[in-house]
Amino acid sequence: MEEKAVLAGGCFWCTEAVFQRLKGVEKVRSGFSGGYIKNPAYREVVTQRTGHAEAIEITFNSTVISFHQLLEVFFATHDPTTLNKQGADVGTHYRSAIFYISESQRIDAKTFIDTLTTEHVFESPIVTEITPFEAFFPAEQYHTNYYNSNKQQGYCQMVIRPKVAKLNTYFRKEIKSDFLE
Repeated sequence: MEEKAVLAGGCFWCTEAVFQRLKGVEKVRSGFSGGYIKNPAYREVVTQRTGHAEAIEITFNSTVISFHQLLEVFFATHDPTTLNKQGADVGTHYRSAIFYISESQRIDAKTFIDTLTTEHVFESPIVTEITPFEAFFPAEQYHTNYYNSNKQQGYCQMVIRPKVAKLNTYFRKEIKSDFLE
C-alpha cells in the first residue's frame, strides 16, 4: 500500500541519499515543510525567515517497509539531539522534525522517541519535533538526486557519504541491490 512520510533531518541532500536506497521506498523528493509561506525558494529558506525545514517527502510501499522502519533509519542516520543543527550545518532549517500525516504516524513517532529516551540510546535529550503535516514544497530541480549526481563533491564526501556508509553497515538487508556499496 502506498503511503507518504515527511521527515527533516538536517540537509535534505543527506536524507534523500539515505532514504532513496531503501527497499520499499518508491520516491524521495527534497523540499521544505513546516514554514509560513507557500512555495519558498531555497535562497529564502536559508535566511531562516520562512520557518521551513529542509525536508524530504518519502513515498513508500508499507507492505515492504513500515513507517516504524523509516523511523529506525531516520534516527540512526542523523543526530536528533542537536537543536537546529546537523554537524556544521546550523540554522532552524536544519532542525530535526517528523511531519506526521496521520494519527498513527504521530503515535508511532511519539512512541519511538519515548522508547529511545527510556533506553538512553542518546546521551543528550532528543529535540526532534513531532508536528502535524501541513504542506510540502519541492526544492529546485538542482537539489534532486544531489548525492548520486555529485559524489566527488567535497560536501558529499565529507558529510553525506558517512551517512550512506552507516546505512550500508546497519541496514544492509534493507538496501536496494542497485545501491549496495
